[in-house]
Amino acid sequence: MIAVSDLQSLLPTVLIWFVNFKSCLSEDRENATTEYTEYSFPSPDYDEFPTLCEKGSNRKFRLWFMPTFFSVICLLGLTGNLLVILTVFFFKRLKTMTDVYLLNLSFADLLLALSLPFWAANSTTEWVLGLPLCKAMHTIYKVSFYSSMFLLSFISVDRYFAISKAVSAHRRRSQAVFFSKVSSAVIWVMALIFSIPEMVYTNINNKTCTPFSSNSDPLRVGIQSSQIVVAFILPLLVMSLCYSSIVKTLCQARNFQRNKAIKVILAVVSVFLVCQVPYNIVLFWTTILTAKGGTEDCNYENGLLYATDVTQCIALLRCCLNPFVYAFIGVKFRHDLLKLLKDLGCMSQERFFKYTCGRRRSSGATDTETTTTFSP
Repeated sequence: MIAVSDLQSLLPTVLIWFVNFKSCLSEDRENATTEYTEYSFPSPDYDEFPTLCEKGSNRKFRLWFMPTFFSVICLLGLTGNLLVILTVFFFKRLKTMTDVYLLNLSFADLLLALSLPFWAANSTTEWVLGLPLCKAMHTIYKVSFYSSMFLLSFISVDRYFAISKAVSAHRRRSQAVFFSKVSSAVIWVMALIFSIPEMVYTNINNKTCTPFSSNSDPLRVGIQSSQIVVAFILPLLVMSLCYSSIVKTLCQARNFQRNKAIKVILAVVSVFLVCQVPYNIVLFWTTILTAKGGTEDCNYENGLLYATDVTQCIALLRCCLNPFVYAFIGVKFRHDLLKLLKDLGCMSQERFFKYTCGRRRSSGATDTETTTTFSP
């Protein structure tokens, strides 16, 4: 038994121990609160997150620009190229290499013109025509694009031999026509081969028909780089060499029609440069930016989109300008076209004689059966 006196002596000790224990608990609780405050997560800084680039102004621009421009190109392209095709078949004019190449060029440009309504729909509204037609649209565009560039190169080579090497070209005239048909078939096959990436990688992304997905930047860089080299730099080099030699030959001739022939050549080269150079410059720059991972400047990106849309439409002008520059500007095609319009009842007999009589055919190198394009 514990005596009352002993309890009285122990009570102060117990009270002191309880007070000390309570103070220790308070200190531990304060330390825990301090540690939690020190290691708490900071509030996020939303300024560090990237913001999406707004492209509303570019979409509004496309709503009126692309359909208007594509409609004009489509109508002119269909009219001009159909007239070339009708003229060739109506008069059975496949006597020279240039005639064969011009016919194939008209078919290529006609295909491109027929695809423009689908391009206009794709640029303004959601694509609802399915993946097969989406792939077909891009494939037709690339096939017509590559075949046109190759045919323009072959036309310049043929003009070089027809004018600068007129004697030897006239001797091999029958063989040249056969070669032009074979080479035209090869050109279409090569254009189809270069269009295989469009068939494979074209898809519908965000309800829009696009040739590449967002994660295929290395592939896009490679394909666009090859397109610039094969479909622009190489044809430009061939045309520059051939036409410069032709101009040199014409300047040495003493024919009074040579100045007109030189003007035709300058028109051919000018149309090619005006239509193709701006687009390929923009394409080259976008390829470099894609290789670098893009740009973070929204205004710069929108400006590049505007430049792409405008220069692409200018490049498409070739499908409606080629018939006038390469076919109807020549004497024979122009005469055949007027005769065709007269036979179809679109031109009176008096007007036909007004446009055809009194026109002298040029002589020498600019008036052979192989000079359809440069006959003034």
